[in-house]
Amino acid sequence: MLQVVWEQIQALFGLGLDAGDMNPVQIVLRTVLVYVSTLIIVRLGSKRFLAEATAFDVIVGIMLGSVMSRAISGSAPFFPTLLAGIALLGLHWLFGVVAYHTSWFGAWIKGERVLLIKDGEIQRDGMRRSSITSDDLKQALRQKTNQTDPSKIELAYLERNGQISVIPYEREPRVIDVSVKDGVQTVRIQLD
Repeated sequence: MLQVVWEQIQALFGLGLDAGDMNPVQIVLRTVLVYVSTLIIVRLGSKRFLAEATAFDVIVGIMLGSVMSRAISGSAPFFPTLLAGIALLGLHWLFGVVAYHTSWFGAWIKGERVLLIKDGEIQRDGMRRSSITSDDLKQALRQKTNQTDPSKIELAYLERNGQISVIPYEREPRVIDVSVKDGVQTVRIQLD
């Protein structure tokens, strides 16, 4: 009985067939099965590359797509391909755990942030090392602070995920004293 069910599943999904021997229905069913399997693998595994990704995460996303597409096209055996996807996500998870517990490993596989502005001064060495142009920096300042003057920025970094983070100086409120009633009374006005 179990053997008959297994043979029906193989025939339905075209398991064991070469890519050219599958019919369109088998390819569609394989696509659905691989999609659902990959979704389960990702949900059980690492969720990192679903957020703002570092190169570490993007590589896993590209590799997972490449590996799993072979199960759809039939260019690789179906179940070993699914196992390869699970192994890839498992390795990504393991590297993430090791990176969490050891700072040197995290910096090695994920990279480090690069200082671009410090105390209002552009850090040319950091910009050169990370291939950030003045236009790139101005764009980030416009998007984050609505202005482009680096002298008003305390710190700016190129983060490990490729985004530029900006920390503007805290503005002190301007206070003006105004004399009224023949200089006898003074009113203090705070401008933000």
